[in-house]
Amino acid sequence: MKIACLLDRGFEDSEFEKPYNAFKEAGHEVTIIGHEAGKEIAGSKGRVTTRTEKGIDEVRPDGFDALFIPGGSSPDHLRYNQKVNRFVAQMMEAGRPTFAICHGPQLLIAADQYKDHTMTAWYTVQDDLRKMGAKVVDEEVHVDGNLVTSRKPDDIPAFIRESMALMKEPARQRS
Repeated sequence: MKIACLLDRGFEDSEFEKPYNAFKEAGHEVTIIGHEAGKEIAGSKGRVTTRTEKGIDEVRPDGFDALFIPGGSSPDHLRYNQKVNRFVAQMMEAGRPTFAICHGPQLLIAADQYKDHTMTAWYTVQDDLRKMGAKVVDEEVHVDGNLVTSRKPDDIPAFIRESMALMKEPARQRS
């Protein structure tokens, strides 16, 4: 599958690196998308640095099969960009598998894609979601249709497991 990874500075190092590597090792193509192409960005712990391959102006949702949103402060840096929010909304509305960990669901809020889904997130984001009327659970991983969410770095193994399982399902079962 072709996976769009939305990323900006301050991403949580392991929430990006471990799923990214697992997806690549499983044969998926992962494209790092940010505000602009070619920008070097560092994780919040300074352990991982990467470069955006595409800018949001260069991509269309129909060019990807799935969406990956790592946590940390990256989602907060991305959500002010309406093009990013539209991209997320279009991916979700098309029923594409979406994987959001920790603060990742902040982009689902900005894209107005939280109302009809049950999800988990980092504790403070869970509170925001509840106050907005979303269905929230406090679990290491939660799968709701095409949406896989997790809370924190400790949940990464379960997040990867369920994300990979969802990508193996035939598209007709995910719709």
